[in-house]
Amino acid sequence: MDTETLTEEQIAEHLAARPGWVRDGDEITRSFGLRYHGGVAMIVHVADVERLIGHHADIDLRWDHVRFGLTTHDAGHKLTTADFDLAARIDQIAAAHDAVPVT
Repeated sequence: MDTETLTEEQIAEHLAARPGWVRDGDEITRSFGLRYHGGVAMIVHVADVERLIGHHADIDLRWDHVRFGLTTHDAGHKLTTADFDLAARIDQIAAAHDAVPVT
């Protein structure tokens, strides 16, 4: 996994390519609306991919939505390309689960 931190310019470029993801300090976040059991299924799907790539999101499950937070812990809780790669994978998984982006 690439743990080289991104510059402010690189972060802005990556965010522009990932609509719906929002920067919150040294983390990017996105929420998807779906009912609790659908959220559990989506989380299991994401967790399986995370295990394979060796990078993990912080995940917050509520009864009507799931929130993902991404930062690279091995890079001192800074943003790396691994975060944006996982964000793209989460977007694909969310679409497969018919999750509705929360704005």
